[in-house]
Amino acid sequence: MNRREWIAGVASAAAAVAGKDARAETPAATPPTPVRPNRIAVSTYSYWRFRDDSKLSIEECIDLAAQQGFDGVEILHIQMTDESPAALARIKQRAFQAGLDLCGFSTHQGFVNPDPDVRKKNIGHTRKCIELAYRLGIPTIRVNTGRWGTTKSFDELMRNKGIEPRLEGHTDDEGFRWVIDSFVELLPVAEECGVVMGLENHWGLGRDAEGVIRIIDEIGSPWLRATLDTGNFLERQYEQYAMLAPYAVLVQAKTYFGGGTWYTLDIDYPRVAALLREAGYRGYISLEFEGQEEHATAVPKSLALLRQAFGAQLP
Repeated sequence: MNRREWIAGVASAAAAVAGKDARAETPAATPPTPVRPNRIAVSTYSYWRFRDDSKLSIEECIDLAAQQGFDGVEILHIQMTDESPAALARIKQRAFQAGLDLCGFSTHQGFVNPDPDVRKKNIGHTRKCIELAYRLGIPTIRVNTGRWGTTKSFDELMRNKGIEPRLEGHTDDEGFRWVIDSFVELLPVAEECGVVMGLENHWGLGRDAEGVIRIIDEIGSPWLRATLDTGNFLERQYEQYAMLAPYAVLVQAKTYFGGGTWYTLDIDYPRVAALLREAGYRGYISLEFEGQEEHATAVPKSLALLRQAFGAQLP
């Protein structure tokens, strides 16, 4: 080997070592983190729908949910017939033995009223519901603003798309003040119990996303967020879903097999799922079946529809 060949061999070996060291220092590409599909729950409302002949007990609804393959159950408070500690313990045990989460507690209250005594009564009722949810191990309750009450019939309210006249002599700004002050009074008990109040887009001052967000933003507490109901936006649906998604702690998904009780919406659930994923929502999707078909056939079909829409592994 002459001198020139020896120098070339040394340089080649040095380059190989340098390349090996550089490769050793370069971290391996990180694989994308998979996103767990949203869990699917069912509201006990889906088995009842306020029909005179189908008010099942909470325990019966839990059994049906387990048989049909749901991951959790949302309890409609007005459907409960016994609030004793023993009854709550039985419900909690029944769900645990069935392998189901109790993921939501859907309550009713109204703060849009000029009478302080009426608002105080509703504050007391909501406080009790927060404490019931705590006893059941439920992390969030659905709450409402309430409405003016100038439309006495709910059927008429639905015919008017949830719009009703204000109470004479009062303004929306007054109504928002009553609602905000009432929720502020409830914040300490929500925090103490570890139960998030989820303000639903549910008629009244919460009929649209702007009203719900106005209240949440002004209060500015992690103990008041949003319950997003896909069936309660009757116009600008997807725009309003996207607005409310970043605030959501629970999503209620309506289906209408057999035609809706009051109306039928055509909801593109894959599109809804994409909006929620973009907003970073990883929580429960709770079915609220609101159609005319029998729940025995419509609820399983609804579950299949939601599993397909919300089952994507990656955003």
